Amino acid sequence: MEAIQTITPEELQKKLAAGEKLELVDVREDEEVVMGMIPGAKHIRLGDIPANLDYFDKDKEYIFICRSSARSGNVCYYLQDQGYKVRNMIGGMMNWTGETK
Repeated sequence: MEAIQTITPEELQKKLAAGEKLELVDVREDEEVVMGMIPGAKHIRLGDIPANLDYFDKDKEYIFICRSSARSGNVCYYLQDQGYKVRNMIGGMMNWTGETK
């Protein structure tokens, strides 16, 4: 299995602060995202990813986010196998110190 590209919460925060246009996808459950999501992230629950493949564009890179980075890692393997460009935010929202909405 090919290793998944990762990004740390700190690196992601710097990119967002620099105004980079990033494709962020939060795969947590509804009751988790009410606690706060990274601004600009799209919420697609883990279980809904297979049904939402048409949302993803193979020319773009997506950064996946969950609570601890375990679920988002699974999504990354799944999508990478299908030819998508993905990155997993290591440590998840538990390690996110930037703003949330």
